[in-house]
Amino acid sequence: MEQETTPDTALSAFGTLISEIETFGFSLLLPSRLTQLVVIVGVFLVAHLAMLFFAPRFHNWMRGLEGRPKWQLRWLLVVHRRIRLIFFVVLTWSVIFFMREVLHTFPSRTYLLSLIGTMSVAWLFIAFVGRLIHNTLIRRTVVWGGWIYAALYYFGFLETTSSLLENLAIEFGDFRLSVFAILKALFVTGILFFIARVLSSTTARKIGENEDISPSMRVLAVKFIQMALFSAAFFLGLKAVGFDLTGLAVLSGAVGVGLGFGLQKVVSNLVSGVIILLDKSIKPGDVISLGETFGWIDSLGARYVSVVTRNGKEYLIPNEDLITGQVVNWSHSNDFVRLDIFFGTSYGCDPHNVRKVAIDAAKGVSRVLSSKAPVCHIVGFGDSSVDYILRFWIKDPTGGLTNIRGNVYLALWDAFQEHGISIPFPQREVRVLGNETMSLPDD
Repeated sequence: MEQETTPDTALSAFGTLISEIETFGFSLLLPSRLTQLVVIVGVFLVAHLAMLFFAPRFHNWMRGLEGRPKWQLRWLLVVHRRIRLIFFVVLTWSVIFFMREVLHTFPSRTYLLSLIGTMSVAWLFIAFVGRLIHNTLIRRTVVWGGWIYAALYYFGFLETTSSLLENLAIEFGDFRLSVFAILKALFVTGILFFIARVLSSTTARKIGENEDISPSMRVLAVKFIQMALFSAAFFLGLKAVGFDLTGLAVLSGAVGVGLGFGLQKVVSNLVSGVIILLDKSIKPGDVISLGETFGWIDSLGARYVSVVTRNGKEYLIPNEDLITGQVVNWSHSNDFVRLDIFFGTSYGCDPHNVRKVAIDAAKGVSRVLSSKAPVCHIVGFGDSSVDYILRFWIKDPTGGLTNIRGNVYLALWDAFQEHGISIPFPQREVRVLGNETMSLPDD
């Protein structure tokens, strides 16, 4: 029977709302209310003209500001966008003060002015508070929802509208979902999400400033806090509006099993990301090599790791590849990296002198560490040269490896030229035979 009476109740509430709107509309036809309406329209026109005059000048003044914090510029921009509403509020309450204190007008003669003025102040307050929300869609939803709520509240239509929305519902047995419950859930959940966002941002900043915590643990702590806060906001929002979370738990368990089969790779990457953060095998700032990719880790995500190469490319490597594949971490335990270069000199050069000159040349390169002195060894006697290996250490692999090798090779070239050490190159002797005939065997 309840399913049959709900539409009738909704129609009754709708009729009541229409009746209240008609009553309010007819009250505006009273002479005193018409006078106040004319005053309100006049105040709006004056506020609009003031906006046209002051807004360009205010904008030019903002463009001339230099060295101001970004948050101050953002709030000045909000003031610039709401300058007409600000003028309207100031002028409306100035007119009300003049009529009441100077002309000694009865309060009933300024009822409509006070109503519009109070609602305008509420709208202005909601516009400024909404600026605290960074997400554009959520901010617009909150602002417009707040404006509609304020208008219904001050015009006296809030209770009837709430009753109408409450009766617009879908019922299945004991389950009942109304439009009012959906709007209430969205509003409460949005507020809780905003609080969770502020808390997570503040906590992330505090954790990021703590040097006693390793970079990987900072990322793990921030991810865990964000997940806990937003999950709590979601479930608390549903609980606050009367949703039964028991059925939701059963439903989420069934959905989770289905998603587990369809999202195996995604779940694998998520679990791999947690393992990477826990075992600290890689962390932001490490220099790694994975296949043909060489670069430093820019950030650790829930699903992938961002690796930036020397040429500016950013590779998003799935976390699973870092767990199952062979990864070279050039800065896992420390930032020291040893590089080897090979070269050869002619047999006529003294190898003792070659080693000394090569070591001194490597020491003269800026990025080569002097605390870990370069070494040079003979590794073989080739066909046309004596082969050497020169080993040296650097501490900044993020600065590149190819460029430091090139600088050391260039330093060797200059040093060998200065000390008369020659670098041989293969030579081949070609002999042209005379008119000798080659005897071929008989078949």
